[in-house]
Amino acid sequence: MLDCYRVSLQMIDALKTTVKEIARYDRDLANQVTRAANSVVLNVAEGRLRQGGDQRRSFQIAAGSCNEVKAGLELAEAWGWAKGNDELRSYVERVLAMLWRMTHPR
Repeated sequence: MLDCYRVSLQMIDALKTTVKEIARYDRDLANQVTRAANSVVLNVAEGRLRQGGDQRRSFQIAAGSCNEVKAGLELAEAWGWAKGNDELRSYVERVLAMLWRMTHPR
């Protein structure tokens, strides 16, 4: 199994509490972060079975969605709706780094 897939699922698990905190103040942002996180996992899974440019495109979409998760979390922290979560931040950064390597081969 692709390590990025496993780590993206760990990111989802770490997101649960934070998404609930965000939803108390902004349900739309909580839904957007949830959809973006789901998109990461789904596009990584889809990319695993694709080849060439199709595979790279799936991983690029996953990277964009992961960056959207990161921005949503930063927004929630800036508004004071959620506390910083180092474990969650670590998963987001790991997934972004993995996807960068997967979309920018040497």
